[in-house]
Amino acid sequence: MGLFGKWLRKLRARDYTKNDIEQMRTGEVPSGENIPKHVAIIMDGNGRWAKERGLPRIAGHHSGMKAVKRITKAADRIGVEVLTLYAFSTENWKRPKAEVDFLMKLPQEFLSLELGELIENNVQVKMMGNRNLLPDHTIAAVEDAVRQTAHNTGLILNFALNYGSRHEMLEAAKELARQAAAGKINPDEIEEEDFERHLLSGGLPNPDLLIRTSGELRLSNFMLWQLAYSEFWFTEVYWPEFSDQHLYDAVREYQRRARRYGGL
Repeated sequence: MGLFGKWLRKLRARDYTKNDIEQMRTGEVPSGENIPKHVAIIMDGNGRWAKERGLPRIAGHHSGMKAVKRITKAADRIGVEVLTLYAFSTENWKRPKAEVDFLMKLPQEFLSLELGELIENNVQVKMMGNRNLLPDHTIAAVEDAVRQTAHNTGLILNFALNYGSRHEMLEAAKELARQAAAGKINPDEIEEEDFERHLLSGGLPNPDLLIRTSGELRLSNFMLWQLAYSEFWFTEVYWPEFSDQHLYDAVREYQRRARRYGGL
């Protein structure tokens, strides 16, 4: 049975169309072998995309929202189990108020339009981030989506919203310190797994693949602990233009790499 036959056998449990399988055979879609379980994306370049077209920055953010739907479907199609999207960082509050207000409305707009399809496709919505500063309407929209999709068993769509990794790790350290001070744990016996349980991503596997769009080559305070052994893939493409094929290119590059985790 050749390699393609092995893919077919592995993929029978998934709902692939004949067109999907034909795309795999012709190389348009990555093979079913060694698909990253968790893909994290720093969605960057919305404002620059808009500026180059003489549009306001919010137009770029709105187009970026359409890319979220496109890439969620593409990731689900190839068997990615978790897709984490860096939607709003703790540093993004420094932007102009009008832009921040618009960004805070996007989750509500996206979920009002797409929640039915997400449910139909068995997608589970999650969020990681500090809820304290988020507007009530943003929190209500996200929590409603989390509640309505809680029993879904397919792709986990995890939004990093008002998220900052340094704050996340600091809060985890504080909680462990409180437990130690109360005599509940022995500081000398704290393991990496104990620390990870107190991170906002607790319960999710660490990302296998990080993608950043727009040509920037930095992490921007995103999942600093969790990305310790992730593979990185950068592209000059702005997020609103990021397509299925760009995602597939990143996954194919991931499939070519050998992950040794410090070994040989």
